[in-house]
Amino acid sequence: MSLHIVLASGNRGKLAEFSSLLGERFRFSAQSDLGVEEAEETGLSFIENALIKARNASLHTQLPALADDSGLCVNALGGAPGIYSARFAGSDADDSANNAKLIRELKGINDRRAHFHCALVFVRHAEDPAPIICEGRWPGEIVDDARGENGFGYDPHFYIPELGCCSAELPSQQKNRLSHRGRAVAQLIQRLQSEFPAS
Repeated sequence: MSLHIVLASGNRGKLAEFSSLLGERFRFSAQSDLGVEEAEETGLSFIENALIKARNASLHTQLPALADDSGLCVNALGGAPGIYSARFAGSDADDSANNAKLIRELKGINDRRAHFHCALVFVRHAEDPAPIICEGRWPGEIVDDARGENGFGYDPHFYIPELGCCSAELPSQQKNRLSHRGRAVAQLIQRLQSEFPAS
């Protein structure tokens, strides 16, 4: 029997990724499918925002909740867009607008080092005093010209030197294994399997 977990996101890409990565032992529903409104992200770090989102989803559904807060941190921009990655170009911005702003901000800057960061927070209930927290980091560089058709967000501009390609050029299975989210999920799987062993 699978554990039903609410994913504190309405992002279909993330729902598909988590379902693919965590397999049959855990069954996910997007919070939007359960009538949960998004929490206001008032934290100053990925962990703080993930915790806010997980507690909100659990509170409204009475289910265990998993929240992911992730984004792109660019060294030369002081870590920006960071926690504002999804709304870098404004609250209604789409991926293309965010990417366009990123490339504008980096015009004339030689240091293109960056990393994707992911914080995953799992709460057993809304007031869980000891949430499971896992983090993953994926280093790379920002390139001006978009490459690849896969992924979402900043993937077409995130270049991985050791692979010689951008994240959006990777097959989804390879990206899931290597990415910041994949690294955080690998830790989460171990934690969840030890806490919820197969019967």
